[in-house]
Amino acid sequence: MKKLIAAAAAVITGAAAAIPVQRSMNAGELTEFAYSLLGKGDIPAFCDFNGDGRVDGFDLIIARQTMNAGVREYTETTTMATEDNVNYIGRVLDKNDTAWLVQSGSAVEFRVSARSASINIVCDGSEKNDEKYRPRYAVLVDDEIILDEVMSEGEKTIELFSGDNKRSVCVKVIHLSEANNGTIGVVGINTDSNSETPVRPTAEKNLKIEFIGDSITCAYGVEGENQYESFKTSTENFMKSYAYLTAEKLGADYSAVCYSGYGIISGYTSTDEKNTDSLLPDNYIYYGAPEAYRTEWDFTKEKNDVVVINLGTNDASYITKDLEGRSDEFTAAYTDFLCTVSELNPDSYIICTLGTMGCTELCPYIEKAAADFTKKTGNTRIMVYESVTHDITADGVGSDWHPSEVTQQNSAYVLADKICQALGMESDKIGLNAANGAEYSTTAGDGAMMSDYFSEWDKSYHVTVVNGGKIPASIQTRISGLEMKEDGIYSLTFDFSADEGMEIPFVLMDSSNNIQFSDTLVGTGSQTSYTSELFTYSKDDNDAELVFYIGGKDSARVSLYKVKLIRVE
Repeated sequence: MKKLIAAAAAVITGAAAAIPVQRSMNAGELTEFAYSLLGKGDIPAFCDFNGDGRVDGFDLIIARQTMNAGVREYTETTTMATEDNVNYIGRVLDKNDTAWLVQSGSAVEFRVSARSASINIVCDGSEKNDEKYRPRYAVLVDDEIILDEVMSEGEKTIELFSGDNKRSVCVKVIHLSEANNGTIGVVGINTDSNSETPVRPTAEKNLKIEFIGDSITCAYGVEGENQYESFKTSTENFMKSYAYLTAEKLGADYSAVCYSGYGIISGYTSTDEKNTDSLLPDNYIYYGAPEAYRTEWDFTKEKNDVVVINLGTNDASYITKDLEGRSDEFTAAYTDFLCTVSELNPDSYIICTLGTMGCTELCPYIEKAAADFTKKTGNTRIMVYESVTHDITADGVGSDWHPSEVTQQNSAYVLADKICQALGMESDKIGLNAANGAEYSTTAGDGAMMSDYFSEWDKSYHVTVVNGGKIPASIQTRISGLEMKEDGIYSLTFDFSADEGMEIPFVLMDSSNNIQFSDTLVGTGSQTSYTSELFTYSKDDNDAELVFYIGGKDSARVSLYKVKLIRVE
């Protein structure tokens, strides 16, 4: 019997070999065909490969030939870095068969299947700049940085991997410095592969964010040693910018348009003269400000869900010299720019912010610009918030007093939460200070007497006890309105001062008056730092509060500084 079956199969194979293959299956059809063979569906009509009007054993033999045909010989090929072959992230200019990574963070990303692969990159002439001003870029393979350098050659071939076995990896080439200091271009991807398509673009992400900003967004000096170090591209790293970190946290694609020193009505100026050579609105519609990239950007290419504007820091160098006389011009120009951004991004929610490096005097004028924009256009999809000014003592500082890595990360936590609020997404609140914006108050009972005041300058709170009453609970200092997340792990830190030896019990209490955490402070007579052990909060809560029991002692003084209640995971 087995011999008869084998003979019959040989006849079918021979007959099938004589029948011309009318078509081959693509990957999706192969999957559908495989499911039908497993009994999970009917054999689809496209499996009539020989075109004889029925699906039978001859078609199955042809299908096998089709699948075997997919096993190809290893061949060395070069795939050009066009949008058909790689994913363009941000403002990438396809010019002269080269993908130019123009803006900060602009990148190409692709999957490559091969036993060896390399990329050809070129520079735009800026490799001849002074070494402090040459473009910096990085190459990542499966999210691991294999190369991070300042470009010093006109062209270069970079090996991604090699070996005897085939690999399938994700590759990203990203511009880390900014457009005004030159850029690099990706020409082609060289592979030794037996795949029909060895290079394929990665999938686009569902959420898209555009960032418009200045040196803060560019991550100017984020890797600088200290505030006294001057600018150089080797310390500018967009992958450590709040913009990149926000996109990573939210799983979003991004685009950045940012230039150090740029503003709305004036770039940075050290004199009383307006700097009109560095205005971002004049350059927003282009791939880049440099003449070589002054090609208009096609706003239909990227439909952003959110546009974030972080401008005004450089304007402040001009406006604050005559705030009353110059603020109206700033407000009007900011309003006009909002209208431009909205017109070019009609489906986007706009978020405006300022304050990382101070300059918060302009925040009310940005709020007015947003209100004027809504009144003018009817568009209410806009939000303004004041960034937390960087704490250079606690978090460090980069070159020329620019934000450190810690500050950039903290800014990303806040912005990610704001984007979630804007789009109605759930925020995990990781990295946020639940005590930021909380209410401070003190109550006294049992005959106790005290006075208190809150300092806006350094966000400190001070209580002077005249009569402490009978027990610590006779005077209670509360920090209220803390928003907590269920099963979140938290760290509590602050500085405090109290009389030497004074014991201050305190609790973190949820809105149902259950104690979630407790400890006791002991005064030293001078300012002292406190850091809790990590603890878990048991429920979602919008009205938790810290309660400090400072009664029981007459003529005492207690102060709290820099209270931070942060979810760490």
